[in-house]
Amino acid sequence: MIAAIALTAFKLLVGLSTNSLGILAEAAHSGLDLAAAAVTLMAVNVSARPPDSGHHYGHGKVENLSALFETLLLLATCAWIVYESAQRLLFKSVQIDASIWAFIVMICSIIVDYSRSRNLSKAAKKYRSQALEADALHFSTDIWSSAVVIIGLVIVRLGELRPELSQMTKADSLAALIVAGIVIYVSTRLGRRTVQGILDHAPQGLREKIKQSVESLPGVYDCHDIRVRTSGAKLFVDMHVLLDAKQSLEDAHRLTEDIEVTVKRLVPDADVTVHAEPIKQ
Repeated sequence: MIAAIALTAFKLLVGLSTNSLGILAEAAHSGLDLAAAAVTLMAVNVSARPPDSGHHYGHGKVENLSALFETLLLLATCAWIVYESAQRLLFKSVQIDASIWAFIVMICSIIVDYSRSRNLSKAAKKYRSQALEADALHFSTDIWSSAVVIIGLVIVRLGELRPELSQMTKADSLAALIVAGIVIYVSTRLGRRTVQGILDHAPQGLREKIKQSVESLPGVYDCHDIRVRTSGAKLFVDMHVLLDAKQSLEDAHRLTEDIEVTVKRLVPDADVTVHAEPIKQ
């Protein structure tokens, strides 16, 4: 959040002083990064709360809502960037000063985005947090969008040095459109995953892996009605298994515990529920 505050202020100051739409687009993007980081911080804190009387499966879905909010913010920013770019390309002319400060702010942005993307990615893997993973993906694309803005500024600079290339000054607006395209691409991916999480979309291929692993255990004749759902970093699995009806309750219970261990080898810390049924002989 501190990085987002500093970058937003720096980009806004340089963008206004140079009239660079590319940098102003990045300033707006960094401003939304700040809002997204604040929402993510809140979501991670809330999702870590244990289950209570009103939320039997915990509060993990808050992370999905956080990612959805971030997606909507990004798409709103893209709408403004596309509109302003079209205005500058088609209807109005703006003098852009591709000064050294314009390049400095974008290079600083790339360095900061690389650092926080890497740290967020590590934390997301460690805690299996979808909200942190979404932020890591977000900031990694910021690196590419900043690079595009730098390319646009270089082209603008060439247009200033050589009068016959004066039309190249519009490259800044084109760079802003490319930034918007990158953000839209990331937002749609993030939005799709968010909606899938809210709708309890099961991880692809996991059901088949669970079935194969459980049925390979001695004493398990069949594994069916497997259901998988995610709630933030937590994954819930429930299933029905066919066991020998002649074994004792203690033996059946021991086998269900083996099944839970087997599933947790595939998905560590999963919440596993096993319903044992007697096999008809």
